[in-house]
Amino acid sequence: MQHLLTRRHLLAVAGTAALSGCDKLGLGGTPQPAFKGLNITGADYARRLSLPDQNGQPRTLADFKGKVAVVFFGYTQCPDVCPTTLMELATVKRDLGAQGALVQPVFVSVDPERDTRELLKAYMANFGPDFLGLSGDAAQTQAVAKEFKIYYAKVPSKTSGNYTVDHTAGSYLFDKQGQVRVFSRYGSGAEALAHDLKLLLAEP
Repeated sequence: MQHLLTRRHLLAVAGTAALSGCDKLGLGGTPQPAFKGLNITGADYARRLSLPDQNGQPRTLADFKGKVAVVFFGYTQCPDVCPTTLMELATVKRDLGAQGALVQPVFVSVDPERDTRELLKAYMANFGPDFLGLSGDAAQTQAVAKEFKIYYAKVPSKTSGNYTVDHTAGSYLFDKQGQVRVFSRYGSGAEALAHDLKLLLAEP
């Protein structure tokens, strides 16, 4: 499975960053935090999310207000990028100590055909009791991926009837007010993720 940061996606987030204060000044000249990830404060996407979690409970971005949410798109049978990303997030949460309770991991499946509620529940339990796994039907998945500018596509196996899923690899970080602030590219490392989470946790 390839991890993808598509040119279209990078151009989109880069364009938003340019409009939202990559000169480190926000509206009214307010200094912007020095994030390690891509600052996408003020983005006109990643504003809506409505899917059931692994327990069947409907979830929206409003549910995570008061916490710093980390939203990552992937699938449970992903052999590398997804478990690596989630394990890194689990480690960062643990290392944050008491503040880790204010970080909400949200995993959104791009494989609705196979990622059943039961499978998501078992998979998320590998990383932490508060890790949420969201999955909808094909139409819901497509709509959410479009809202977040996420690319995903099935890749049939050449030797079996199975398949993998290519998908954009990276996490969206939301502040405690429920606004998207950072796109953290896959491979940036735990130190960079922890740095950005601490900045967001320090905000009101």
